[in-house]
Amino acid sequence: MRKIHNYIHGSAYSISDKEMGVEDPSTGEEIAKVVLSSKEDFNKTLLSSKKSQIDWANTTPLKRSRILSNYKTIIENNISELASIVSQEHGKTLDDAKGSVIRGLEVVEFACGIPHLLKGEFSQNVGTNIDSWSMRQPLGVCAGITPFNFPAMVPMWMYPIAIACGNSFILKPSEKDPSCSIKLAELFSEAGLPNGVFNVIQGDKEIVDLILKSEDIASVSFVGSTPVAKYIYEESAKNGKRVQALGGAKNHLVVMPDANIDQAVDGIIGAGYGSAGERCMAISVAVAVGDIADQLVNKIHSEAQKLKVAPWTDNESDMGPVISKEHKNKIENYIEKGIAEGAKLIEDGRNYKIQGYEKGYFVGPTLFDNVTKDMIIYKEEIFGPVVCVVRAKNYDEALKLVNDHAYGNGTSIYTSDGEISRHFTTNTKIGMVGVNVPIPVPMAFHSFGGWKKSLFGDHAMHGKEGVNFYTKLKTVTSRWPGNIKSGPEFVIPTN
Repeated sequence: MRKIHNYIHGSAYSISDKEMGVEDPSTGEEIAKVVLSSKEDFNKTLLSSKKSQIDWANTTPLKRSRILSNYKTIIENNISELASIVSQEHGKTLDDAKGSVIRGLEVVEFACGIPHLLKGEFSQNVGTNIDSWSMRQPLGVCAGITPFNFPAMVPMWMYPIAIACGNSFILKPSEKDPSCSIKLAELFSEAGLPNGVFNVIQGDKEIVDLILKSEDIASVSFVGSTPVAKYIYEESAKNGKRVQALGGAKNHLVVMPDANIDQAVDGIIGAGYGSAGERCMAISVAVAVGDIADQLVNKIHSEAQKLKVAPWTDNESDMGPVISKEHKNKIENYIEKGIAEGAKLIEDGRNYKIQGYEKGYFVGPTLFDNVTKDMIIYKEEIFGPVVCVVRAKNYDEALKLVNDHAYGNGTSIYTSDGEISRHFTTNTKIGMVGVNVPIPVPMAFHSFGGWKKSLFGDHAMHGKEGVNFYTKLKTVTSRWPGNIKSGPEFVIPTN
């Protein structure tokens, strides 16, 4: 049985003898063991990160950029292998896995511009013969705690920028699909990154808590559920760390009566059922405005029945299994709650079986109609292939649904009306908004982050927000000796 270790100071390493199984969600079979690190493993990781960070911070941004550029090329040459690792341990289709690696790679590409991104501001003669300038300097040792649903993309939203800024980085990936993080670290070493600048430590909550309590870790980045994000935020802040903690979502797609119905349905199908709904930007609520509801529901139902649910090894698969047996049971329990609450079950994804993969964790496309805002399936994040249709009388009612929800990660509107579109983008209380785009995930040179219970902290991820998060601002005011009036000054200088 293959054992997945930590990646510390450029090599596989672990002291702990604790481990847990890693499964292929398509078959339900255990395919590897991953170490659950001990405090001793953590201390060795931290020591490596602290020692390497000093020299790395003194490496010029241009040299850092060149290593990142090498890394970009190496990842491009290994996309197929990385995608296969993701698909086998997560279950998503191979094309979807490749797409997620590429979206992570775009952040590496953005980070290659770090010499420009770190430039500060300069003002001459802010006072008589006095100049002032600003600079951004690294925080020190940074850490990232990442989820199972994007084992390549989400870590790559964090560590390339942190490392480009002169920090060292400790990654704690999900123990459910840990292999991709090791491969990413090995490729970074191959690109020329000094040992210890990027370390990967496997583990569970014990390692998370050690990260949060460590006085030597300056920042924590997290993506996961809202309850855990809140915990990460509170504990990090309590221990004096900079923190960005991205939580859950309940993303609404509003379909106006004047929308292109076929495009809207395509958007809902892809964004609601793609990756088995295990995306923080998945569309889980379709808001049908006015008299378009019946047509919308019928078309979603018709298209959902055409989807092929199959293992990632099937090139024709549209969606694969969910991550685990426990998560499958959780999703199916939500479906049962929806029925009990009075929602109309149009498409039932429970008890989905595939010949030869009867032990796999498959949930088929599920569709509810007549969902109301008081139902649990509307309020809570299901994180599975379940789409809820809510009917709204008009645009104002639809907008209120979007804004009144506790989550504020992403939303979208399908319409042909420019005035409605502009009003929606201006007045939604949501971090990321799409117009005739179902999943409005920003590119690497913009920033990713929600509002309300979807984000705890002051900074979104990647883009310029990422550079600001992983650096501290320093401002210098300077005057050189010359014809300077002698003696102390007791009045604040104003010229």
